[in-house]
Amino acid sequence: MDKLKTDLIEKAGNVKQASRELASVNSGLKNLALQYIAEELDKNREEIRNENEKDLAEGIHKGLSKAFVDRLTLNNKRIDEMIRVLQDVIRLNDPIGEIFDMNSMPNGLKVGKMRVPIGVIGIIFESRPNVCIEVSSLTIKSGNGVILRGGSDAIHSNILLTGLIKKGLKKAGLPASCVEIIENTERESVSQLVQLKDYIDIIVPRGGLQLIRFVEEHSRIPVIRHDLGICHTYVDEFANLEMAVHICYNAKVQRPGVCNAMETMLVHGSVAEAFLPVMKEEFDKSGVRLKGCEKTIRILPDIEAAAEEDWSTEYLDLVLSVKIVANLDEAINHINDYGSHHSDSIVTEHYSNGMKFITRVDSAACFINASTRFNDGNEFGLGAEMGISNQKLHVRGPMGLKDLTAPKYIIFGNGQVRT
Repeated sequence: MDKLKTDLIEKAGNVKQASRELASVNSGLKNLALQYIAEELDKNREEIRNENEKDLAEGIHKGLSKAFVDRLTLNNKRIDEMIRVLQDVIRLNDPIGEIFDMNSMPNGLKVGKMRVPIGVIGIIFESRPNVCIEVSSLTIKSGNGVILRGGSDAIHSNILLTGLIKKGLKKAGLPASCVEIIENTERESVSQLVQLKDYIDIIVPRGGLQLIRFVEEHSRIPVIRHDLGICHTYVDEFANLEMAVHICYNAKVQRPGVCNAMETMLVHGSVAEAFLPVMKEEFDKSGVRLKGCEKTIRILPDIEAAAEEDWSTEYLDLVLSVKIVANLDEAINHINDYGSHHSDSIVTEHYSNGMKFITRVDSAACFINASTRFNDGNEFGLGAEMGISNQKLHVRGPMGLKDLTAPKYIIFGNGQVRT
């Protein structure tokens, strides 16, 4: 057995054992660990920034895009955000031990369900080091163990953050092996990690298409896919156009390198001539590069022509595809055909059109008159998220605390036997 496999099995075994201990820990102690982790982040700001600077310097040297570098960056504001995530999760109700769906049977048995931790979660992610904190806060609170395998671009930041998490766990008297990180960033570490079905209960991949497909093809462990974010905003014929400008600008520009940023803007033909020049003027201020269909180019002749592949491209940058559609049905069909079932929005003052949109668009989150950037665990009151699932089993949308639990049947009797 090679050294990498031996190391992975050892770490996975440690996490599995630690998760069994964590499963029965009370909420107060888990919250104390999260508070200690928050304190470690606050005390070690300079060290966090120093390690992050190593990642940033290497990323800039490799020519990573501005949006990618933004995802890597840990400044004081981002450290504050990580601390706030921990505090938000502390305030959430602990789902573990919750009893629900209790029913009395004719024979006197009381049958119900209780929420228990899933066990050990393996998460494979790229670029964003704050994922270490978000994910660990949720797994600790929900009594699960976690194995973190981040990308090479954030390895210095990830290792330091995981060390601070372990310090907080130890300080609270909890097993530090509840959270482990795979320091090897070669593709082989992913290949072998997803084979460890005797130690890991679910795999959560977060990243680009190649990573997701690789994990799906090679994993022997159930996969909860957190896939591409090809998100749309449709400006309806009944839209408040001033509102539409603000929503579309926010959805594209506020943070273009994340999965809930708009990648395609659809515009009803009857409002296109009034809306598109105003919208382009706003986008030009932030350097957004537009790619349009033939009808769009007639109104905005100085933009690029969109190719077929652009409609199904996640740019993660200040690039946007624009298409003029004839009606709501065409917009819905385009989203269902080209989208990734992630986050899609309609801007409209027409009640029936809004309801038709959110009923027929097959996505994890559908918005009426709001930016797709709100599809986020913290924004939805979940404290944090493991990621945003595009699939339908067993969770869809932001994956929070309750989604890290499994139901266990519990039965109360007073001597019943089956005849």
